[in-house]
Amino acid sequence: MDLSPTYKEPSWTESLKDDAFKIRLYVGIILLGVVLVSFPFFFQHIELRDGEVLNDWVLDQLQPRDVSIPIFTIIWSITIFFLVRSVQSPTLFLTFMYGFILLSASRFITISLVPLDPPHNLIPLIDPISNSFYGKSFITKDLFYSGHTSAQCLFFLCFRRKLDKLIALFCTIAIGFLVLVQHVHYTIDVIAAPVFTIICFYIAKKIVNSKPISIIEPIER
Repeated sequence: MDLSPTYKEPSWTESLKDDAFKIRLYVGIILLGVVLVSFPFFFQHIELRDGEVLNDWVLDQLQPRDVSIPIFTIIWSITIFFLVRSVQSPTLFLTFMYGFILLSASRFITISLVPLDPPHNLIPLIDPISNSFYGKSFITKDLFYSGHTSAQCLFFLCFRRKLDKLIALFCTIAIGFLVLVQHVHYTIDVIAAPVFTIICFYIAKKIVNSKPISIIEPIER
């Protein structure tokens, strides 16, 4: 017989009464704002430089096709699903937010250190929502590593329910494959994305859980 108590996560109302939670939330929102404001300046800058074109056997086997609609549908469907879950879980929202901030910072570093030109036969990805953060021109050199794949992987790591994780895992695999079909990323970009995401996720968890945000009371039976 399982005698372990069943725990209930604090609601947003309860969490916002906790000073430690509020500090993390407000600091995270400020940092996220800085990241989003930095996007167009950074990506327009890297678009001006020259880089290497990699020999990619996998891409050579894939006939380039415009799969912008499936990519857009998957990305923003899972994002809406995440926001719905976040209404129920402040910790989920906080963990993803810090994970995304760390992912963005790490991509700033890796993209700066590894200048790459886009793959041959790249088909521009049509995503009016995502592209609005990147500036006036379409970005092709935000390579190493894949931001689309890493964001989906972060959803997978953050979700707690088994079905949610399975949905996010499917989305991660699908996006990783589709960005290759679109030829907007190299294979190494997609392979590296989960590695960096796992690291950023565990750092984000450390930030969120470094001190108890609130007292979680066991449910009375």
